[in-house]
Amino acid sequence: MKKVISDESGDVPGWVLITLMTAGLVVLMWSVAGPALKGVFEQALSKVAAF
Repeated sequence: MKKVISDESGDVPGWVLITLMTAGLVVLMWSVAGPALKGVFEQALSKVAAF
């Protein structure tokens, strides 16, 4: 008995949606945390340079 696979050419694969949602979350988190991380990094560099 042969199993017939339906044509899903119009559907977006799940991995594409997961990839897009993950990229969206990274962009959102980076836009929120980016300035704070930059401040921490610059503060750390200034302490090392003053040492």
